[in-house]
Amino acid sequence: MLPRTATGWLRCRTPRTRPRARLVCFPHAGGSASFFGNWPDHLPADVEAHAVQYPGREDRIAEEPPAGLDALAGCVARELAALLDRPIALFGHSMGAVAAYEVARILEQHHGVTPLRLFVSGRHVPGEHRGDEIHRRDDAGLVAELVRVGGAGADVLAASPELWPVFLPAIRDDYRLEETYRHRPGAPLRAPVTALVGEDDQEVTPDEAGRWSHYTSGPFALHVMPGDHFFPAQHTTALLDLMLRELDAQEAPR
Repeated sequence: MLPRTATGWLRCRTPRTRPRARLVCFPHAGGSASFFGNWPDHLPADVEAHAVQYPGREDRIAEEPPAGLDALAGCVARELAALLDRPIALFGHSMGAVAAYEVARILEQHHGVTPLRLFVSGRHVPGEHRGDEIHRRDDAGLVAELVRVGGAGADVLAASPELWPVFLPAIRDDYRLEETYRHRPGAPLRAPVTALVGEDDQEVTPDEAGRWSHYTSGPFALHVMPGDHFFPAQHTTALLDLMLRELDAQEAPR
């Protein structure tokens, strides 16, 4: 995804002149803003897409990671403050779902802004800690996990150990952020929440995704999509059509 600016946390490939809403997208562990590179092509002209770019990759490859997922969310929320002149919806996939959730909490608690909707994809709820320590594995073990999950380029990475020093540090840091994150109990979101899960996802079940209903006092929806853990890349058009229908069906919270 081409950046609007060369610095900061947000990348906007296709700025809109007068958007009625903005959609801010958070990638998975090991992912980047490019994961959402074609999303603007599937959105109407009055919806502006922004993708979060985590440090340590692409145009931020020389930057250090944040201390934790809460710190990451705080950085993104501060940058989003300049974009709150329009209603904002948040989408996060896998680790990005928790990051988007924490940003939604900050927007509601500290900015008085209720997001149009929070879309959480391919992730169990924040309060369930699974005890994984993938970030502590050696390089071969980390790559084996990427292959198991089926991320884009994992097989190429597995066959190219010479690339490991370039790509694995950021991926390892992302797993560290996710695995050391601890949910802080608090009031549920006011924002509506939609949970999305692939029917063949081996990382989260529909029942587990359905427990996101406890994290909002507003409307909740659960959708099981075709595909596996990376269904957003496999069925982008169907996913965005669904998201737009849900956004069109509601008014911005007051």
